[in-house]
Amino acid sequence: MAKKSKKQQTSGAGGTPATVALTAAGVGHTVHSYEHDPAHPSFGEEAAEAMGVSPDRVFKTLVADVDGTLTVAVVPVSGTLDLKALAAAVGGKRAAMADPALAERTTGYVRGGISPLGQRKKLPTVLDESAGAHPTICVSAGRRGLEVELAPADLATLTKAVLAPIGRG
Repeated sequence: MAKKSKKQQTSGAGGTPATVALTAAGVGHTVHSYEHDPAHPSFGEEAAEAMGVSPDRVFKTLVADVDGTLTVAVVPVSGTLDLKALAAAVGGKRAAMADPALAERTTGYVRGGISPLGQRKKLPTVLDESAGAHPTICVSAGRRGLEVELAPADLATLTKAVLAPIGRG
């Protein structure tokens, strides 16, 4: 049974830190909400299915440790993160996935709902260059079952992201 996705524009009132940040910056965006299924094996694939959007346009937000510095990687849900490419993109030598509890404490979001926007602590961010192939992409809006659609250039500007080929597959 397909889940219904609801679209809405946000005013910032009662939103997540991500949607509040987008509204405060005056960036055009659309919020998509859907009923999250805790049994689904992939948060990102679930979002793509619920919204009826290609998994190449839905990007997951991952937190990695690059030479001791927490770094955000934003890659399509249809692939995986290339940790070596992520390290190289920020001038580092070695990257590993961050401890999930540390990622949650640092960003202020729960796993499966980590947004690259409105994080508690501003982290270096790398956006996979494939994002530029789409007029809009979707990223977590700050909680499971909530995605925000926006132009990749706006996401890169707001997060001060480096664009690099960090996704595989």
